Amino acid sequence: MSTSTTNTPQNPVPQSFLANFIQTIKDVFTDKGVLLMLIIAPIIYGFFYPWPYSSEVVNHVPVGIVDYDNSDLSRTIVRYSSASPQLDTRRFLNEQAAKEAIWSDQIAGYMIIPSGLEQQVLSGKAASVSVLGNGGYFLLNKNVQMGFLQAVSTVSAGVKVKKRVAQGAYAPTAAQNTQAVPLQMVTLYNQTEGYGAYVVPAVSIIILQQTLLIAAAMLIGTWYEQRRHMTSIRGWLGRIAALGTLSFMVGCFYYGWTFELHHYPRGQNMLGSFLFLTVFCPTVATLGCVFGLWFRQRERSMQILIFSSLPMFFVSGYPWPANQLPDILQVLRWLIPTTPSINTSVQLNQMGASVAQVATGFYALLGLWLFYFCLLLIMRRRTQSKQPIL
Repeated sequence: MSTSTTNTPQNPVPQSFLANFIQTIKDVFTDKGVLLMLIIAPIIYGFFYPWPYSSEVVNHVPVGIVDYDNSDLSRTIVRYSSASPQLDTRRFLNEQAAKEAIWSDQIAGYMIIPSGLEQQVLSGKAASVSVLGNGGYFLLNKNVQMGFLQAVSTVSAGVKVKKRVAQGAYAPTAAQNTQAVPLQMVTLYNQTEGYGAYVVPAVSIIILQQTLLIAAAMLIGTWYEQRRHMTSIRGWLGRIAALGTLSFMVGCFYYGWTFELHHYPRGQNMLGSFLFLTVFCPTVATLGCVFGLWFRQRERSMQILIFSSLPMFFVSGYPWPANQLPDILQVLRWLIPTTPSINTSVQLNQMGASVAQVATGFYALLGLWLFYFCLLLIMRRRTQSKQPIL
């Protein structure tokens, strides 16, 4: 006859809210893996993740110019292109050489000035130059297009002014009339128009979510292995509150220090941002507890959740328009906290929106918290009869 013994906890599991709150805090700080994931890792991310984007604006993109015209006008275009801070120009004898350079990543794009350009312009005929960029790198491609556009537009405006002066127009009036409707672009929020200021505030929410999810699932998985996972509903609320409080403090570090250090738009509605964190952190902590009871193993949470960051970011609707996603993803993405959270956080902290203006995001998070907590109660009941056997 064989016998089996169960692994019983050394200490009884507390059942009250406060006792579970305190015990969870203690366990986080005594578990090196959970402490690293929940607190240390997001702080390290706050230091080093924005660093590659420190220059903010891409300048001096290597480009090529193929000048088949070799006229005064074409040389003027080349000179203005070379003077652009967005471009770092190189001359090529023919288009094939420029293509080979772009294929080997020596340049990000090139401009072709066709033969007879100056003659067409002087005779009043329609004339154009061709600009080709590498669409695989959208930031570089944007600089290639805009840099050449500004250079050609400036030269074109000068040609128009000279023509009108030659026709007897007063020079200042001719200069003013080159643009019938003056265009003035004023950036409202991302004033540097930098990539870091665009992406880091959004990705920071992903960082907070993923580190909290993994840490909570690891901790619950450890408790499951030690048969310490079962507690009352009040006890689970205490655990969620403890994990959410620690993540809230890390969130304050991002809002109050990381964005300040890197001079990102920030602090437009700090009270609203803090209110957002008080809803977001417990919601994610509850989902982490659900995953912990589902996986039932400490290591499995890291193995599965660590690869989910990128898909969650792309379906959030921030880097890619949500209405362009497949229909099924447009529905399923609302089961993920970052879907309402990224835009709500950016609108509050970077754009200065009021809580009423982003109320939909708050309602979505509260609905998700209720949904996750119901799942947690179901998982709690299912695991009551499942005990690890040694």
